[in-house]
Amino acid sequence: MHGLHLTADLRGCPLAQPAMTDPAALRSLCLAAVAEAGLQAVGELFHRFQAAPGQPEDSAGVTGVVLLAESHLALHTWPELAAVTLDVYVCNLGQDNSAKAEALMARLQQAFGATETECHRLQRGGRLLQTI
Repeated sequence: MHGLHLTADLRGCPLAQPAMTDPAALRSLCLAAVAEAGLQAVGELFHRFQAAPGQPEDSAGVTGVVLLAESHLALHTWPELAAVTLDVYVCNLGQDNSAKAEALMARLQQAFGATETECHRLQRGGRLLQTI
C-alpha cells in the first residue's frame, strides 16, 4: 500500500488547448506523458461530457483515466471554468516510482499552461499530507 498520490487543481487554462475539449487530444497527451515519465499504461478510457444547454457540443469537458501498471492517472477538464483537475497515484511496493509520478504531473501541468495551480502530495501507507 506504500505509494505517492499527487493531485493538482489547475485554473486559468487556455481554452484553445485541444485537450480541454477533445477526448482524442487528451488521450494523446496523457499517453505520451505517461510514456515520457517511464510509466506503463495498461488500459485507458476518455469520455466527453454533454455540453451545457445552448453551448456547442464540442465545448464540453472531458474525463480521462489511464490505468498504469504502477497504479493510475485520472484527469477532468472543465472548459467552462478554464480548469483541470489531475490525480496521479503510483505504488512504491517493488520500487520507488515517486520521481516518475512527479515527472508525469509536471509534464501535464506544463501542457495545460495554467495561470494558477494548487498541488497536494500524499504519501500513501503513511500519515503525512503535504501541501506543495
